[in-house]
Amino acid sequence: MAKIRLAAAALCLGILTGALPAQSQDIRLAVTDIVGLENLQREYAPFQKMLTEKTGMNVQLFPVPSRTAAVEALNAKKVDLVLTGPAEYVVFKKRTDAKLVVGFSRPEYYGSVVTIVGSGIDGVEDLKGKKIALGDVGSTSRHLSPVQVLADLGVNPGKDVQIMHINRNVAVEAMKRGDVAAIGINRTDLPGLAKRFPDLAFKVIARGRDLPNDVLLAGAHVSDDVVAKMKKVFTENSDALIAAVLLGPDENQKFQGMRFIPSIADKDYNYIRKMYATIGQPQYADFVGN
Repeated sequence: MAKIRLAAAALCLGILTGALPAQSQDIRLAVTDIVGLENLQREYAPFQKMLTEKTGMNVQLFPVPSRTAAVEALNAKKVDLVLTGPAEYVVFKKRTDAKLVVGFSRPEYYGSVVTIVGSGIDGVEDLKGKKIALGDVGSTSRHLSPVQVLADLGVNPGKDVQIMHINRNVAVEAMKRGDVAAIGINRTDLPGLAKRFPDLAFKVIARGRDLPNDVLLAGAHVSDDVVAKMKKVFTENSDALIAAVLLGPDENQKFQGMRFIPSIADKDYNYIRKMYATIGQPQYADFVGN
């Protein structure tokens, strides 16, 4: 009789144990170009919720104050996933053993060198000895790409032109006055500038090659099984996850027309490494402008 009661108790315990839901795995996600939890939640809360639903993991948003802080958090295992840009990726790769998960494509993502019709500047060769205004130091499309465009076309950015880093609108006003000869911007800047300065006709004198994708990275401590699961989730739920990304009202609108790229490789970012060498940082071990 005692054996029967013991067996019944064991069976009951097994049923109760089986009825308890398995504890979901916590995954902490950081985004390098958004500072502050409030901003991060405004842009990425819909994506966080959708990724939690599709993976069955508890995805949490983890704000970081800087790109360097994101590297340190990844190495310290305080964060598991980081969404970052191509210029940042090469530094992450240098300073961590991060794994590529999936690319976030940005259609027509490239840098350009732009001037004003009637300025007398018809090509980059006309910029020699003049000033050119670029965006934030370290920006992939507004700094590194325009600099590389000049170098690819035979203009030495360190010797042939004087580079300044100033706000886009201020740069246009300076170009209008003749204080700078050209500006470096990305493709998405031009429609806004044309609207803001309807009296000016802008002219693109050099267009950079398409830039590599933004990328979702996983820390070295994240298992290969989790990385593989993430890749599968992005592949099988692409439309839903893209829609969630685009619910971010401000910064995330740069991803309009995007798709996820699961087959990205480290070599895809060699052109970015070339840009770092062009600006005199061939080791690409530090974030420019940080």
